[in-house]
Amino acid sequence: MKPPSPLLARLAAHAPASSAIAAAAGAEGVSYGDLGARAQAVAGVLAALPDVPGGAVAFLIEPGAAFVQTLFGIWHAGALAIPLSPLHAAPELAHVVADATPALLVASRALAPRLAAAAPAVPIAIAEEVVAATPPDTHVARLHPRADADGLMLYTSGTTGRPKGVRLSHAALAATVSSLEEAWRWRRDDRLLHVLPLHHTHGLIVALLGALWVGAEVRFLPFAAAETWDALAGASVFMAVPTIYAKLMQAFDAAPPAQRTRWTAGARGLRLATSGSAGLPATLHAAFAGATGLSLLERYGMTEIGMALSNPYDGPRVPGAVGCDLPGVAVDITDESGRTLPADEPGELRVRTPQMFSGYHGDAAATASSFDADGRFRTGDTGVRDVAGVVRLLGRTSIDIIKSGGYKLSALEIEAVLLDHPAVAEVAVLGVADATFGELVTAWVVPRGPAEPSLAELQAFARERLAPYKLPRALHVIAELPRNVMGKVQKQRLR
Repeated sequence: MKPPSPLLARLAAHAPASSAIAAAAGAEGVSYGDLGARAQAVAGVLAALPDVPGGAVAFLIEPGAAFVQTLFGIWHAGALAIPLSPLHAAPELAHVVADATPALLVASRALAPRLAAAAPAVPIAIAEEVVAATPPDTHVARLHPRADADGLMLYTSGTTGRPKGVRLSHAALAATVSSLEEAWRWRRDDRLLHVLPLHHTHGLIVALLGALWVGAEVRFLPFAAAETWDALAGASVFMAVPTIYAKLMQAFDAAPPAQRTRWTAGARGLRLATSGSAGLPATLHAAFAGATGLSLLERYGMTEIGMALSNPYDGPRVPGAVGCDLPGVAVDITDESGRTLPADEPGELRVRTPQMFSGYHGDAAATASSFDADGRFRTGDTGVRDVAGVVRLLGRTSIDIIKSGGYKLSALEIEAVLLDHPAVAEVAVLGVADATFGELVTAWVVPRGPAEPSLAELQAFARERLAPYKLPRALHVIAELPRNVMGKVQKQRLR
């Protein structure tokens, strides 16, 4: 007999009275015992509906206890869970539903009209009613999804193309959180402050499931800088994207001295703060450390492979680097033929891991082409590993590696230098087709104040730290960079 889902087994093993979801405004806290009971009730309702067991259920619910209970209930009902984002517009929701073809939609009462408009042909259940229901007389309590069954489908961020459905097995999810438990020392007495969206790997798997895997407490909080600073005083773990850290530091710098002192004291209780989903500028790393005394831990992963690299929990963390291989993961830096390169030579990251996805939904060809002849996943990211084994990302091979004048340039390297200019708040660099250079190094800059930097000023500033062929040759000053909900810059929109 195949082993059951490790995630559901872990949930059932936690002390029933211990806190799973902290109380929030207008909502009581939820213990692990309550979470398990409500998940079983949800499963009882869903399992009695046609095509749900063995099928898929998409759900649109705000972060909180109802989201978690619904997720685990879908799993207990033997279905594939597809979380949708409240931040997405109707066309984005419609794309996911049309591609995933779920048997049922579950939505909170407030979000149901939007989902009904996006997918009028699919039946919708109201989350509040499902979670509160008494389970029908079924054998749901004895349903144990197999570890090798697909339990979750997440859609890629769409930074380089149309979002694709990534199917993940229960075993792959358990491998991710188990690896991070070892690497980051997750503890049962941890308190996670959760401000991230729940339809991506970062917020759902790394943060939420990472905490629930060890029996820790999760406190959900809609992100606002001042409120988040206040809430850090009660947390031991915090996870965010660089955009959030930038907004936190903007609020910190603008706050009066007494408030900054209070926020600093509250943040001293954190044992771990991580950054991911996008590159973290070294200046921001230093600013947060100066305000809190805590060095942010950067890591690297993808929806398809879970988490692959991480700076160490103990020991020095290198700003701008994503660290070494996580437990159970093997990352190679390779040339185009797949040959593993020596230290200090840039190449593509290729990965072997038990966290590997099962495949792209409905696209066997795309799945097959994502692996090389040795069975390694081709990430499409370019990086370089130093002699100590620490990896630094150079960018997406397709968009962050610029081929200009016969050179291969890293857009991320150029961005890091330009970000240090006092008149630059944000910057994105990429190559634009050019008859002379092949690709022209082009910068899109969001100014820090009313004075707009000129191309000549940026070139003069960067010339001291960059080779002449790496200098930007074109400049666009814009009000803001286009980003997705995880803070990743959508460079294809700039092009």
